[in-house]
Amino acid sequence: MLKAIILLLSLAVLYVTLVFVQPHWIIGVILCAILGVNFAAIGFNIMHDAGHNSFSDNKKLNSVLSYSLNLLGGNIYLWKLKHNIAHHTYTNIDGEDHDIEIKFMRIHHDQPLKKHHRFQHIYFMLLYAISYLAWIFFQDYEKYFRRRLSPTSDKFNFPRQEHIIFWVSKFIHFQIFITIPILVVGFVPTLIGLLISSIVCGICLATVFQLAHVVSETEFNTVENCKIEDEWMIHQLRSTANFATGSKVLTWLLGGLNFQVEHHLFPKISHVHYPALNRIVKETSKEFNIKYNEYKTFFGALRSHFMVIKLMSR
Repeated sequence: MLKAIILLLSLAVLYVTLVFVQPHWIIGVILCAILGVNFAAIGFNIMHDAGHNSFSDNKKLNSVLSYSLNLLGGNIYLWKLKHNIAHHTYTNIDGEDHDIEIKFMRIHHDQPLKKHHRFQHIYFMLLYAISYLAWIFFQDYEKYFRRRLSPTSDKFNFPRQEHIIFWVSKFIHFQIFITIPILVVGFVPTLIGLLISSIVCGICLATVFQLAHVVSETEFNTVENCKIEDEWMIHQLRSTANFATGSKVLTWLLGGLNFQVEHHLFPKISHVHYPALNRIVKETSKEFNIKYNEYKTFFGALRSHFMVIKLMSR
């Protein structure tokens, strides 16, 4: 709760400073980058837990705080379909886990190899940089109008109330982060500030997800005859990895998502308990001779992720 208050107050202070105080442009650039980290941290710590109903025992509070995603330009209803249901059920399975469907990239052996993939180890960070902008200004609308999470997935139901929330929240986000800044500081400063904060946010969001699932130690299974070989919990252990769990700073900023194994096994438990769960899950995995994936450092996991991208490029 304290972390949520700090992050939301930080958002307000950064916004007011950038739009209404208007510091020197060098300080403004730095603050925009910090704002991008703040966006991601709100997503990791508040929206993510609230979206899983693990932020609080109070379901109404969880529901309210989950709409912090809508404040930042996304849509919590679409996110729950894509993340809570598809990703957490069918982790790293092509055609079912839409989080591994990244345009212009191949990260699963079942995905077709195309000519441009040979360069994906060069341009992948550029795609991560624009991922947040693509999400809130294109992909949400794409899902909304086609009523599918991907071109090949089944159609989903979109209740009338969610139609209203979708358009109202998109309008409010546009006014707060585009219209008001343009009116106060001008078009060019707003464009530059939006790009800096969105690029930083996109890199943070995409990198954390990829280091948790797209590394050399994790498995990418194929569905055969509508069945997965492993039991669900074992599948989660084999398709998910932890990284830098010894870093308290990173754990605080990422809302415990560097403990991704524990999160996938117990998504309805608050991330503040992941370090304690980590020890229990490790011991149990060792007892039953089940592989437990964990990288000691952030850069060790990043290096492994780069190797997977390069391997899938040919």
